[in-house]
Amino acid sequence: MTLKSISILNYRNIEAAELVFSDKFNCFIGNNGEGKTNLLDALYFLSFCHSMFTNVDSQMIMHEKDFFMLNGKYDTGDDISVGMKRGHKKNFKRNGKAYRKLSEHIGLIPLICVSPDDVSIISGGSEERRRFLDIIISQYDNAYIDYLNRYNKALQQRNALLKQISEAPEQANVDMSLMEVWEEEMASNGEEIYLRRKDFVERFIPVFNNIYKEISGEHEEVSLRYQSHCQRGPLLEVIQRDRNKDLIMGYSLHGIHKDDLEMLIGGFPMKREASQGQTKTYVISLKLAQFDFLKENPLLLLDDVFDKLDSHRVENIIKIVSGKNFGQIFITDTNREHLDKILSKGHFDYKLFNVEGGHFV
Repeated sequence: MTLKSISILNYRNIEAAELVFSDKFNCFIGNNGEGKTNLLDALYFLSFCHSMFTNVDSQMIMHEKDFFMLNGKYDTGDDISVGMKRGHKKNFKRNGKAYRKLSEHIGLIPLICVSPDDVSIISGGSEERRRFLDIIISQYDNAYIDYLNRYNKALQQRNALLKQISEAPEQANVDMSLMEVWEEEMASNGEEIYLRRKDFVERFIPVFNNIYKEISGEHEEVSLRYQSHCQRGPLLEVIQRDRNKDLIMGYSLHGIHKDDLEMLIGGFPMKREASQGQTKTYVISLKLAQFDFLKENPLLLLDDVFDKLDSHRVENIIKIVSGKNFGQIFITDTNREHLDKILSKGHFDYKLFNVEGGHFV
C-alpha cells in the first residue's frame, strides 16, 4: 500500500500543506520542533483514527484555529478524510462516507511507526507492552478490538462494584450475581484475547530474532516471553479465586489486563542490562518484525531512529528497509548525512523535503 498524497489544514504546527509522495522513500530534514514528526502523526491519524501521542483529538487543532482537517489518497483508490471543530466530535470518512464505528477502519491502512518514544515498550510498565501487542493484532484480526472493548467494559464495571464495596463495606448493597456476570464476561472475552496474543507471540519470536541478528551482526542473544494469568488455568476460576483480595483492594488483580511481554538480552531483563544502542536495536527489530503479520505491505514511519546507533547498525537497518519486502517509507532526521547514506545505497525513487516552521519545500 502507498499513500499518494496528503492535504493538511491546521494540524498541530502545520497550517496548510499539500504533499505528493514517492512510492518508496520520503525523507524529511529539519531541526527539532519544525513539524517533521507532526507530518508523520497526521499519517498515523489517518490509519488509527487518533494521534500517536494522545487520544484527546482537540489537542491536534493548531493554536488559535477552530478546526483541523486531514485528507489522504491511497493507491487502493481509497480517499480517507477526518475533520474536527472545537467542541465537536471528529468526523471520519472513507470515500465520502462516514463510518458507523471507527473500529471498522482499523486495519484498512496498515502502518508501523518507529520513534524515540518507543523505548517505553522496554522501560515502561506492562501497559506499554500490551499496547504494542494490541496495535499489531488489531490490524490483522478484525474481531480482536471487539473482544478487547467488551473485556475492558466488563473490567470497568467489576472494578466499580469492587470499589463500592471496599470504600463502604458496611453500606454496600451489591448483588453478587451482577459481579458474576461481569466476571464471566471478562473471562470469555479475556480467553479469546489470550489465545490471539499467544498465537501472535509464538509466530513473532523467530521473525524478531532474525531481524535483531541481522541488525546487530549476531553480537547479542535476545528473547521474548509472554506472561498471562490465563496460563494458570481457566480465567474465570483465576479471577474468582482471589475475589476476596480484590474486594479489599477495590480493583481486579487478575485478568488479561495484567498480561506482560518479558524482554530479555543474554537471558537478563533488557530494562536492566541493555545499552542505549542495544535498546534501540531491540525496539527497531520489534517494529520491523511486524511486517510479516500485516496485510497490504504497511506504511513504515521512521522518526529520528538513527541516534545512539553505531554506523554498522545504521547501515544494516538501511539494507533491510531498502529491500523488496518493505514498501513505502517515511523518514525524518535532523542529520542530512544519515539520509544521504540511505539514498546512496540504492537506485530507488525518493523525495526529499526540507521542513521549517510547519512548511515543506
